[in-house]
Amino acid sequence: MPILNKDMTLCISLSARPSNNGTRFHNHLYEQLDLNWIYKAFAPTDLAQAIAGVRGLGIRGCAVSMPYKEDVMALIDELDPSAKAIDSVNTIVNTDGHLKAYNTDYTAIEQLLKSNAVPTEYSVLVQGAGGMAKATVAALRDAGFSDVTVIARNETTGRALAEQYGFQWRAALDGGTADLIINVTPIGMAGGPDVDSLSFPEDAIAAAKVVFDVVALPAETPLVKAARTAGKQVITGAEVATIQALEQFVLYTGVRPTAEQVRAAEDFMRAQ
Repeated sequence: MPILNKDMTLCISLSARPSNNGTRFHNHLYEQLDLNWIYKAFAPTDLAQAIAGVRGLGIRGCAVSMPYKEDVMALIDELDPSAKAIDSVNTIVNTDGHLKAYNTDYTAIEQLLKSNAVPTEYSVLVQGAGGMAKATVAALRDAGFSDVTVIARNETTGRALAEQYGFQWRAALDGGTADLIINVTPIGMAGGPDVDSLSFPEDAIAAAKVVFDVVALPAETPLVKAARTAGKQVITGAEVATIQALEQFVLYTGVRPTAEQVRAAEDFMRAQ
């Protein structure tokens, strides 16, 4: 990494519980590609002031994570169709003070469903109704899944999300099972109160054919570990993190790294 200097381009991330995933991934690619850039993670105390800082300081890129993916929309200038379609933002690009928002979470979910050849006739349970859940449910709909139920305690947000995409809503799992189960809640996330908890019960895991946990840190969440033990096909949040971070990198820099460079950055990210 180059020594800090006045010409260095800065990118940042904003999250209530920042990790080093993005920091390590982006900075490793900057070094591989000899870019005079640097990436830093922040936990903002005031979201509006943080976004004003992005604009005022000329920060080129800003990744947005939980719980800011929806609240940040009122603070930017333009929504890319990827963000506008699902009312959720995870990426901001600053071009001469003009802030444009994108959503690369959608791209990651879409690619992983396809690359893992998950049959669209599978029944699906999605647990969660926040910004990442919006990206997940939209990707399921666009991929051709039709038997999808959103599980969310908050009826207002849960029902609205489900009905927006023509799916069903339930307040609780209540013994329900499906071929594909997807956790899009913070349950199992490092640093949270439920880090050791299972986001789906054992019977739902046993009945599933594919288990997908969108939580990226740790890579092996309690749900992922339980699914592997049960011999299920598993899709991890670490995979989501890599794809969405790669697409952010391209939006920020205009450079698409080679597959080999991405693998090296991913290995470096996960070696922390």
